[in-house]
Amino acid sequence: MTEEHRLDSLEIQNVVASTGVGQELDLEALSVDLTGSDYDPDNFPGLVYRCQDPKAANLIFRSGKIVCTGASSVDDVNRALEKVFDELSSLGIPTDDRDEVTIQNIVSSADLGTDLNLNALAIGLGLESVEYEPEQFPGLVYRVDDPSVVVLLFGSGKIVITGAKEVEDARRVIEVVSDEISALGLLD
Repeated sequence: MTEEHRLDSLEIQNVVASTGVGQELDLEALSVDLTGSDYDPDNFPGLVYRCQDPKAANLIFRSGKIVCTGASSVDDVNRALEKVFDELSSLGIPTDDRDEVTIQNIVSSADLGTDLNLNALAIGLGLESVEYEPEQFPGLVYRVDDPSVVVLLFGSGKIVITGAKEVEDARRVIEVVSDEISALGLLD
């Protein structure tokens, strides 16, 4: 599989972002006013407010912090959070002083297009940046420094990238990992 095909196989699975409204919130009252929200403080300290379009879950905390998760793109995160801010504003909660949206994590997957010998990779990539215990987990955990992400490599050639702050980091790490595996003679 060519480098271009590997990059084309990149799929965003989940984008997690955080923001806030800069004031404490009454989650009990919000749970009544926000249709479709779920608040069970015995099980989780935040109110869960789900959007269907775009599909995302917004975790709203008493502190005013909001975490959006489950979105499949950065645009979807921004649209989902805008819906939350619109709902809060319609309830009389000011959102003008809201925090900037910060991307915390982009989880993505890709296919390197060939089977991988994880035992050889564990040695070749260097034990200081690899965790590989096949009895406990079927993938090899590879910590990459630049970009600073964690890559899970599987024998099937599929990879999962976590810890990226930008989609471009995920694209770059596919190239970095492909180049490193090729240099070891382990990528067809």
